[in-house]
Amino acid sequence: MPKLWESTVDQHRHTVHAAILDATAALVAEHGMAVNMSQIAAQVGIGRATLYKYFPDVQSIVIAWHDRQVTAHLDQLAGIAAQDRNPGERLRTVLATYLHLSSTGTHAGHGHHADGASPAQATQLALTLHRAAHMPPAHQRLHELVTEAIAGAADAGIVRTDAPPAELATYCLHALAAAAALPSPDSRERLLDMTWAGLLPPG
Repeated sequence: MPKLWESTVDQHRHTVHAAILDATAALVAEHGMAVNMSQIAAQVGIGRATLYKYFPDVQSIVIAWHDRQVTAHLDQLAGIAAQDRNPGERLRTVLATYLHLSSTGTHAGHGHHADGASPAQATQLALTLHRAAHMPPAHQRLHELVTEAIAGAADAGIVRTDAPPAELATYCLHALAAAAALPSPDSRERLLDMTWAGLLPPG
């Protein structure tokens, strides 16, 4: 196969793959997990047979969409963590960005919920995504990013050194994960301030 043709085919597959993920996320946001493969195929503008060449079922599409979202968010955090700036400012920006991502969610239909989903469907969706194979390495990468940012700030004398950076990273991630349950930007900003205060040297 000529390279140009091969490149064109690969690009087409990538475009269709992305369209399937986007269409599924939109349908799940509207209808919950009651969506079926025929609806997705119609939304994308492809046949069901073509859709099955990409994914075996709706659940696998939702997981692939979530994997894409999580990866994009981790890449965003990694970009911030790699910036050449004051270690304290860099750490604060990493935490603030994670707080924002936690409050907006990475799940179809915003957070674990979809507008058209019943509580049982929302719970099913949350469990499906939580148990997905991409989540453990994603959590590990997130923890490493925050640990490295804390270590840099500790070396600069900005945050406490009486606990290892890895423990402080666990503290921060668990504290800021509560942002999804907070009702307003002001409350989330207070959470960030309280989390940051816990990182500062005693006294």
